[in-house]
Amino acid sequence: MCGIALVIGPGEQSSRLQTMLQKQAHRGPDHTGTFYDYGFAAIGHNRLSIIDLSASGNQPFFDRNDRYVLTFNGEIYNYKELKAELTTSYHFKTQTDTEVLLAAYIVWGEQCLDRLKGMFAFVIWDRETKTFFAARDRFGVKPLYYAFLNEETILISSEIKALHAAGIPKIPNTNVWSGYFSIGSYGAPDETFWDGVHQLKGGCYMRFRDPDSYRDVQTANIKERLSIASWFDFQDLVRKQATDLSFEDATRHYAQLLERSIKLRFRADVPVGFNLSGGLDSSTLLHLVHTYYPKDKAQCKAYTFYTGDDRYDELYWVELMLQNSTTRLEKIKLSPEEVPERARALAQSQDEPYGGIPTIAYAKLFEQARKQGTLVLLDGQGMDEQWAGYDYYHSTSQSTVQGVRTSPFKPELLQTSLREDFKKRDTPQVFEDAMQQKQYRDLFYTKLPRALRFNDRVSMASSVELREPFLDEELVAFAFAQPKAFKVQNGQTKYLVRKYVANSLAQEVVLAPKRPLQTPQREWLARPLHNFVNQEIDRLLQGDLGYLFQADAVHRIWKQYQEGDQESSFHIWQLVNASLST
Repeated sequence: MCGIALVIGPGEQSSRLQTMLQKQAHRGPDHTGTFYDYGFAAIGHNRLSIIDLSASGNQPFFDRNDRYVLTFNGEIYNYKELKAELTTSYHFKTQTDTEVLLAAYIVWGEQCLDRLKGMFAFVIWDRETKTFFAARDRFGVKPLYYAFLNEETILISSEIKALHAAGIPKIPNTNVWSGYFSIGSYGAPDETFWDGVHQLKGGCYMRFRDPDSYRDVQTANIKERLSIASWFDFQDLVRKQATDLSFEDATRHYAQLLERSIKLRFRADVPVGFNLSGGLDSSTLLHLVHTYYPKDKAQCKAYTFYTGDDRYDELYWVELMLQNSTTRLEKIKLSPEEVPERARALAQSQDEPYGGIPTIAYAKLFEQARKQGTLVLLDGQGMDEQWAGYDYYHSTSQSTVQGVRTSPFKPELLQTSLREDFKKRDTPQVFEDAMQQKQYRDLFYTKLPRALRFNDRVSMASSVELREPFLDEELVAFAFAQPKAFKVQNGQTKYLVRKYVANSLAQEVVLAPKRPLQTPQREWLARPLHNFVNQEIDRLLQGDLGYLFQADAVHRIWKQYQEGDQESSFHIWQLVNASLST
């Protein structure tokens, strides 16, 4: 897990690159490295050491002939298997997955991407042709942002703040902001909340495709010479899955995929722990860790957060899971008094709106893990999307919000012109089955992309690596392809998974429904955080984003909320979030 930064374009770019690296130094506190191909590219890297902790794994990383330069963020989990394939074609000098990635590209070209199991965003610079190749993992676990400084220069980084620090103006993308308040959207997979700042979509690569003209900087227009394409075909992978297995055979096959995924993601040269909530997903993760790593379970710490409010806390179920386990549980409590300071700090690391008080509590969890020396945490993200775990999958609702009866969005907060001009980008219709189409939407366009962004920033702000074992592409595709009856029966979601762990976990956990709320955000915003919300609303209306809103509507809706209209707190958090983001 690391940070990458590049300035590709003519001129002396060292000071710009150094500024970018400083802004995202938290992503890699163990080493900062740079390389300058003067007049063409400045390449930087912030390293968080997880595999091969020696200096031989520092980046930017060069191949044995010093032609290719790699800067890489993430982990290639199957690097040992790939290395065994590559040893006849490439002479290795380190034990790192970094070198395996570079060797794979040199030997197999862009087809190497299909062989990688991992989470990654990387850029490879070719010193001979003065071109680059960049790619992002299938689900977009690791970020890759870019912006054009001018016609000749592109900036690439792991975080948006690095681009703004390097000279990209911080101008709101009004269409994305409008979508946030109108329909709860966080933008399309290639968009951000800031004008001119783009992200490479998960499962895509980007290359510079005209090396000869690039040498003539007088005529170079780097934007016109970029090529972006998708390399991951999820539909094709789903089509290849067996869908005619018996329930028992499907369960057995899914268990085999789970076992392989867990074992790959336990590869690290630093301590590994895991996050626990009271739900089926993380309890399944706990069961798998105990099953496949019985000797390590006493040393492998579990982390969970709580607030002291029994209506929302999942601590009861977490402790129930661990009642017969030697795994040490670290309980992290969040109080309302902490929220204002932590909310502001988290806004600085997120760069864009984030998911509310649960995300703040999650961030505190990673702080504690880092203090205790646990540098890798496993998480249960992705199970709901692959096994149709949200309530709206089983209705005609097009909602993306779990557990609501009325819309939590308040577009009337915006100026009328913004609402009228808002252009929604619809999810491509690629699956005929309505449930699968919703799952696809959530996997690639709504819930998962924003959750992965939140999670990457909260973990990396504390210099901790987060891994998602349930996001192995074969695991996701197999579950996605299974019949509806394997996903939902008698009102129970994630049915196959529940049956799989039924004899291993307490029935209270196995049968527990999905809980949409994990903190008393509604109550806190109305009462103990009342002054904080007031301050941020005033700051919002007087600040750089104030022109987006109708002040009278903002004050009216905030007043109604204080007086008891609290079915949802999302719109109030949106206002606070907008203020914190500027």
